Amino acid sequence: MNGFLRVTAVLALLCCTAAAFAQAPQNIRIRATITAIDGDVLSLKSRDGTALKVRMTGKTTVATARALQLADLPKNAFVGVTAVKGTDGVLVAREVHTIPKTANEGHTDWDLEPGASMTNAYLEASVQTSGGNEITMVYKGGMQRIRVPAGTPVVTTDPADRSALAPGIYVFMAAEIGPDNTITALRIQAEKAGVKPPQ
Repeated sequence: MNGFLRVTAVLALLCCTAAAFAQAPQNIRIRATITAIDGDVLSLKSRDGTALKVRMTGKTTVATARALQLADLPKNAFVGVTAVKGTDGVLVAREVHTIPKTANEGHTDWDLEPGASMTNAYLEASVQTSGGNEITMVYKGGMQRIRVPAGTPVVTTDPADRSALAPGIYVFMAAEIGPDNTITALRIQAEKAGVKPPQ
């Protein structure tokens, strides 16, 4: 292959690779209230007031939220804790929720609110304090101590089906946006009996 053809082939390969990346679905999180259901399409109003339409497929899973007590979680339970730093610099939980052990371990930023973080880790210890509890979370490569004030939501989810979805129900979902901007729900966690899903 001469130099010109070699360069042309490389440029063509780069163009194809860029096109493939451009067409790859993007994963997103949606927090919203169902406003209508039409077959496989959910109409939603997001927490910032945006109207959305999300398509469900045969692979979309549904679960419903159920409240727990922190004491219900055994040692080494794998949980996610959404938290923000308090005025003293200590992480303060916004909510605690059970998660599959297939979830990524670690401590990362989270988009619930400015400054929020998510810690996916094993519950090593829980010590009662005057205002609630302080829990110790351990994950590969690190640990976090998080204050859990009294009244902090502690939530798990139970498998469900589409009958759990109805107008007025609050949902948290993992979804993806396709090349045509169609939003497809992957996993839907729905409010039940006033208990909102993990956020």
